[in-house]
Amino acid sequence: MSDAFEKLCDHSREIALLNSIESLLDWDARCKLPEQGSAYRTEQQAYVAKLVHQKQTDPRIGDWLADVQGTNLTADPQSDTATIIREAQRNYDKQTKLPVELVEALTRATNDGQHAWVEARRENDFSKFLPYLENVYQLKREQADAIGYESCRYDALLDDYEPGEKTSTVRAALEALRTDLVPLLEAIQGSGKSPDRSILTRDYPVSKQESFGSQAAKAIGFEFDRGRLDVTHHPFCTEAGPDDCRITTRYDLNFFNMAFFGILHEAGHGIYDQGLRKSQYGLGPGHYLSLGIHESQSRMWENQVGRSRPFWDHWYGAAQEHFNSLQDVSLDDFYFAINHVEPSLIRVEADELTYNLHIIIRFELEQALIDEQIKPADLPEAWNTKYQQYLGIQPPTDADGVMQDVHWSAGLVGYFPTYSLGNLYAAQFYQQADKDLGGLDELFRRGEFLELKRWAGEKIHQRGRNVTPAELVQEVTGEPLSHTYLIDHLQSKLSPLYGI
Repeated sequence: MSDAFEKLCDHSREIALLNSIESLLDWDARCKLPEQGSAYRTEQQAYVAKLVHQKQTDPRIGDWLADVQGTNLTADPQSDTATIIREAQRNYDKQTKLPVELVEALTRATNDGQHAWVEARRENDFSKFLPYLENVYQLKREQADAIGYESCRYDALLDDYEPGEKTSTVRAALEALRTDLVPLLEAIQGSGKSPDRSILTRDYPVSKQESFGSQAAKAIGFEFDRGRLDVTHHPFCTEAGPDDCRITTRYDLNFFNMAFFGILHEAGHGIYDQGLRKSQYGLGPGHYLSLGIHESQSRMWENQVGRSRPFWDHWYGAAQEHFNSLQDVSLDDFYFAINHVEPSLIRVEADELTYNLHIIIRFELEQALIDEQIKPADLPEAWNTKYQQYLGIQPPTDADGVMQDVHWSAGLVGYFPTYSLGNLYAAQFYQQADKDLGGLDELFRRGEFLELKRWAGEKIHQRGRNVTPAELVQEVTGEPLSHTYLIDHLQSKLSPLYGI
């Protein structure tokens, strides 16, 4: 290995160390920070962000990259060395276009924005959140313009989450998905069948929810000696080091789904993070591939596994032992209730089918905001209009409408479409895993989930960024990404339940 390559790796690991500190500060701010501590936390995070940016734009990186490009280290584009160099070059090119003042301003704006969002949502007062939202979007426009783009401003922001992906491609994929989802939803709504959803809104003690959810997370492979579960306003997963993964959830005494499926979802993210190669931490081969691929892992464990009949064939007895509210409920009725399809207000509580319509709404709105086709002040009205158009419902309050997600307050513009991409990846990966492992249903009925974790670790997690998302899908499944696997999954599950 060349001296320049070793220096490049050491420097990248230093950046990862600083990023892990920022992640820990952010986790604490969203889970443990006293209300009066937010102002100084903003300064702490802005300072760390400044240090990270200085490290990422160090001119020596350009010199090291110049020394290693075109050498035998890059001969095999999927090798670890080529991946390290490619990802370092990509990050350096992007970061050197961003003024340090903009990086600091974004850190302050998003930290303040998240705290303002919490208060505004609690008080159902969009006007309190509006100036923070306006500031975040103005800074995100400046970020996109500084980085540059070929077709549209949104491309520059989407690239942060789906490297190399284009808005036009994502739009086409989501429109194709929506085209096939609509008739399935109409058939379900016209079936005349509906489960007893009151089953899920009985009394579910929080302590029992935490215990049951933690048991399930451990069973599917989340390693609690390398991670932990906490409470927050909006669930998320973050890592503060190769052996320090934090997942979060929120509890509702009278709603089973919120915490349990939220825990499975975040544990899926955590299993991906814990499955990355520790020896490559801070380098391309030890980094998650994209947020769409990351989301595929959380949605796979939440939906393909957690909402499947074989999963509950194994777990339902334990659920009845934990919750008295389920003592008189049959497995058939419970299974139908957790797979009920109905347009609803809250994205994170939406069923598998309508969830993607929530994403399409957000995808369209944030593009319009970035392109200044609508103003942040007009967002509540635009939001409500699209909910009526796509889902046939309107939020009674902004707290359950335009302010329900933390993403925009955190500056995560371009993030939302990765959720639907994740659903597409998940369905296609799961079908291949089922084939490779000789049938997952029987494994799940016996309570054996670690074979799927092992498969995903070998096929997906340990590949890091050595391949692109498109290359990974082709490599794992033998064909390009297709929305038909998700449609097939939904039809095979929902048709028997609704008799369609």
